[in-house]
Amino acid sequence: MAVLNVNIDHVATVRQARLAEEPDPVWAAAECELAGANGITVHLRVDRRHIRDRDVELLKKTVACKLNLEMSMEDEIIEIAERLVPEQVTLVPEKRQELTTEGGLDCADGAKRLSKVVERMHARGIIVSAFITPDTNQIKAAAAAGCDAIELHTGGYANAVGAQAIDKELRKLIAGVDVAMENELVVHAGHGLNYRNIGPVAAIKELHELNIGHSIVSRSIFVGMREATAQMISLIDKYSPSDRRI
Repeated sequence: MAVLNVNIDHVATVRQARLAEEPDPVWAAAECELAGANGITVHLRVDRRHIRDRDVELLKKTVACKLNLEMSMEDEIIEIAERLVPEQVTLVPEKRQELTTEGGLDCADGAKRLSKVVERMHARGIIVSAFITPDTNQIKAAAAAGCDAIELHTGGYANAVGAQAIDKELRKLIAGVDVAMENELVVHAGHGLNYRNIGPVAAIKELHELNIGHSIVSRSIFVGMREATAQMISLIDKYSPSDRRI
């Protein structure tokens, strides 16, 4: 059964729109925890467009559940992770002009660099996940580099239009999970998941955790962060099988 990690980046996006002090993502994290979230995810980007160093430092001190730091493999960010020691880091590709993370990390072409970063994180006792597309070569490369987990990019599924296209993308995710399990990787998933499309993904038995942010933050405008998180947890629980597979 999958659990929920809430990505609170876009709480900070609203704050940074006015360069103000609110809404505070640290407060949002507390609301998510009170609703039963398994973890809090934040992406400390090199350009600091939303989450700031101050946020990560305070979250490290206050989050009682898992703190998952999404990050590039830039030296500056790696050093911050080594200093703060979040429970988990998720390595992602990062482009300056993108609205949000586009595509997955290229673990195959960047194997040497990835292995070095994994080694540095493991030296600090940090779990390492790689955000990748459900591609066999990328999954095997992540395992070979020493990653503990992968997060399957669900953007293809979330953006698919029509029943056949959606089913095709869902089957890619399922096949990716199979490869990951064969390579002894813990499997996470995320990107573009929302209250309308979460069911089929949550129904994949071997998924361990789901990272969802934008849709929860969006709904929180109308119902509050705690209630928006609780509603997503309820849906995940509804669709997650305990002993079967779609």
